[in-house]
Parts: sequence; C-alpha cells; structure tokens
Amino acid sequence: MQSRTPAVEIAVQDVDGLCIALRGGADRVELCSALGVGGLTPSIGTIESAVEAADSMGQSGFVHVLVRPRAGGFVYSPSEIDTTVRDIRAAQRAGAGGIVIGALTPDNLVDVVATREFIAAAEGINVTYHRAIDAGGDPLAALDTLIDLKVDRVLSSGGAAQSLDGVEVLAAMVERAAGRIQIMAGGGVTIGGIRALIEAGVDAVHLSARRVVDTAGPSGPGGGAAAYDVTDSALVAAAVEAARSTVEA
Repeated sequence: MQSRTPAVEIAVQDVDGLCIALRGGADRVELCSALGVGGLTPSIGTIESAVEAADSMGQSGFVHVLVRPRAGGFVYSPSEIDTTVRDIRAAQRAGAGGIVIGALTPDNLVDVVATREFIAAAEGINVTYHRAIDAGGDPLAALDTLIDLKVDRVLSSGGAAQSLDGVEVLAAMVERAAGRIQIMAGGGVTIGGIRALIEAGVDAVHLSARRVVDTAGPSGPGGGAAAYDVTDSALVAAAVEAARSTVEA
C-alpha cells in the first residue's frame, strides 16, 4: 500500500467533461481538443469557460491546458513554436493552472531552446512535459534534461504503447527523478492497471475516461463522423477509487 495520495488527471475536451471530472473527484484536468489524434490546443473560448467553471466550483488551478499546434510528431518549425508560445500566453492570461507542452529536435532529443521559450511564456504556472518524451530514444536522459529545465511534471507511458507495458521504465524514471520532478503515467491507462502503476511509484495517473456517443443526430455531408467522445462519469469515479484504494489506511 502507498502512504501518499496519488493524483488523478482526466483529459477532457469541453466544460461538460471538466465538470464531470471535478465532481468525480479528479485532482485536475488536461483540457484539449481532438483527443482522437492525441490532443491539440483547445480554443480560447473553451479555456476561458473551463477556468470560469472550475473557479465557480472552488477549484482554482484545476485546468491544465494542452498546447500542441498540430497532429503528428513533435519537431516544430519556428512558426509553430511561435504559435505555441502565443497560445501558452493566452492560456496563462485566461487563468489556466498549468500548461502541457512538448517539443523534440530532429534527432529525438528534448528541444531545450523551444522548451525554455514555452516555460518563459507560462510565466510561473505549472508546466508538464507530455508524451513527446516517449517518442525520444532515452527517457531517462530526457528526464535529466527536463529536471535541469525545472519542468514540474512529465507524462509518460515508459516508452510503451500502453503504460502498463512500460511500468518498469516508469519505475526507473521515478527512481531517477528522486522527487525533483513528478512522474505521471499516461497512455492506455485502464482502471485495472492503475494499482500497478501507482505501486511503481508514479505521482499521478492520466486517462481520458471517455466513451463514444452518437446522440447529436446525423452530421450530414462534410460534417465528419456523427459519433463523438464524452467524458464518462462512471469511469472517472472508478479511476479515482482505484487510485485512492492504494493509499495506506
């Protein structure tokens, strides 16, 4: 059993999802759009509405905003880096409690120059480096770089497609971090796998806890798929319960 309370972070795409996560006992949300492609920067209207909703429910700092300019890899052009910096500043001004970022060099190392720009733009709010670390070649070396950059948290699956398959690497990351940076497990996290991830020593688990619905009616030609994702309250509650159950009584 664990003697500490591990955090549960839910990836959500809208205010409804945020409210479900908050009422279900989650510790924070990663607010994004387009989870189907791994998540992209949400609109400023969504950010503002989400922050206002969380604040009205007494949870200031609950909203952490994913800032990712496009789908695909994490090697960005100067214009994409500039866009990311502008979006980070907008999220910070809107009251986000943190931002979630990640950038790599062409040789799959942490892009130190871009990451420094992102941290500076965040102006002191919490910074998480996302699963770009899993696309690099050496997560432990990347972790050392992120510690030097004073990033607050890293989201990782341990380099595996599913976090549970990367649990040994995650445990090694926890040991290497030695409390200097938080390690959050994310990537295919299931309710049944949460205990093993937390027992590996991670500080938090991250999952989308979503289901597909198609109740909005036909989308028509050009409207894309009729189905869309929503945050599932039962999955959120189960994730929180699974995480809390690892705490030593």
